[in-house]
Amino acid sequence: MLEKALSGSKRYWIWVTLLLAVIAVGLFAYMNQFNNGLGVTGMSRDVSWGLYIAQFTFLVGVAASAVMLVLPYYLHDFKKFGKMVILGEFLAIPAVIMCILFIFVDLGQPMRIMNVILHPSPRSVMFYDMIVLCGYLLINLVVGWTTLGAERKGAPSPKWVKPIIYLSIPWAVSIHTVTAFLYAGLPGRHLWLSAIMAARFLASAFAAGPAILILLCFIVKRVSKFDPDPGVGAIQSLVKIVRYAMIANVFFYILELFTAFYSNIPEYSAPLKYIFFGLDGHTSLVPIMWTATALAFLGIALLVFPTRKNGATLTIGLLSIIIANWIDKGMILIVAGFVPNSFERVIEYAPTLNEILVTLGVYAIGALLITILYKVAISVREEKAS
Repeated sequence: MLEKALSGSKRYWIWVTLLLAVIAVGLFAYMNQFNNGLGVTGMSRDVSWGLYIAQFTFLVGVAASAVMLVLPYYLHDFKKFGKMVILGEFLAIPAVIMCILFIFVDLGQPMRIMNVILHPSPRSVMFYDMIVLCGYLLINLVVGWTTLGAERKGAPSPKWVKPIIYLSIPWAVSIHTVTAFLYAGLPGRHLWLSAIMAARFLASAFAAGPAILILLCFIVKRVSKFDPDPGVGAIQSLVKIVRYAMIANVFFYILELFTAFYSNIPEYSAPLKYIFFGLDGHTSLVPIMWTATALAFLGIALLVFPTRKNGATLTIGLLSIIIANWIDKGMILIVAGFVPNSFERVIEYAPTLNEILVTLGVYAIGALLITILYKVAISVREEKAS
């Protein structure tokens, strides 16, 4: 079926060429980092995780979001999601690949990633993270490609696929839970030392991930003849999931704020003071955090009121939720976790141009994979409809 990705309109090839150009720039930036070390990034001894790990954390949630379609469709026979399930599965595949790539580029010596494979330790959370990420990637590849192939032939999916589909549901939850444990299990980082870190991760995942999928459905409907939601209300059903997940995400965050400030534990409240009000004169993240806060409430408001049925306001609401989650769960959560350092000092972090170019390159790889997979899926659906 991959041959279907080798044909397309002029707009399609312009888009593919643009992505290949961005990938080439990102590869050049990564080679500069590989040759000169992580000194070309904004990371330091005090802030050892930055833009790369922030993207990894955010994209794990995007990958896990496919379960919000798989669970209702396969377990509860919710037929509205019938045409969107394959798009969700094909979104999860590039998301997981980008997660792996961001871990790869974050390593000064990328071959060190082999230590997890050559010297596995059941006491290492990173070991389990590798298992769940690689397993989830394989599950979505097998399920997505097999079901699409069967649909192309006009035959039912093989019976052996069904248990794998059911396995993908708890597996999707596990990839984000284990990632949350990477942070919550570090006692020296007070911002991450939270019993509800995994719950926060899942809530944000089930808000931002489906929001991205809805926007992709809008794009698919605009550039092709395939309609993922031909008047059956699938998108509005998915909007409900986004709405309630985002409300839960905000509620969990309020719980964190109450615990930190009402208890007045200095170590716990210091990182939150830093991102909301500044600490020791350092305020670089304050406007960014308040922007995320405003966008989170704006997104919820636009999805709660009847404006959610309007295409323009729905798009604004979804974008607001995506950006708010990207800021909070990505940059803010990672960077603020290192503030203050072990000497009670604030060392601020800002990504360098080299980091940004590498990040854009990885995102371009993900966008290219989504383009190819969606092109195949849409071509099969259009072929079947004709």
